[in-house]
Amino acid sequence: MRALQVAMDIYAEEIVAHYEHPHNKGRIDGASASFHEFSPYCGDDLTLYLDISDGKVTDAKFDGSGCAISVGSASMLTDLIKGKSVSEIVRMGPAQVIEMLGVDPGPVRLKCATLSLKAVHEAIKQYVKNGGGKT
Repeated sequence: MRALQVAMDIYAEEIVAHYEHPHNKGRIDGASASFHEFSPYCGDDLTLYLDISDGKVTDAKFDGSGCAISVGSASMLTDLIKGKSVSEIVRMGPAQVIEMLGVDPGPVRLKCATLSLKAVHEAIKQYVKNGGGKT
């Protein structure tokens, strides 16, 4: 049981580290796609920016504020999706976010953890709708 707690603490530390020093924080001027997402439940407020070329995400950034889980998740997700195809990303769901985080945030905090994924999916939908590519 102690080993499980140690493993969970390590993952929690990684989420906090991404919250305190987020990767890919900022905007992409002239982004191929972007989407703003707001959670009325807790006030998390993020905008995701994607550069897409030849059906792959070449750059991903986010801007905004939120709790440690939403900002940490956005930081980790933007790292994860760089270089992935749009079709791979649209197939990602909450299970992949939980795997990426290394801990199950539980049903209440799952909305925080998946806010950035929701924004990525919506940005890609708009990109495709505007003629940017097919999923």
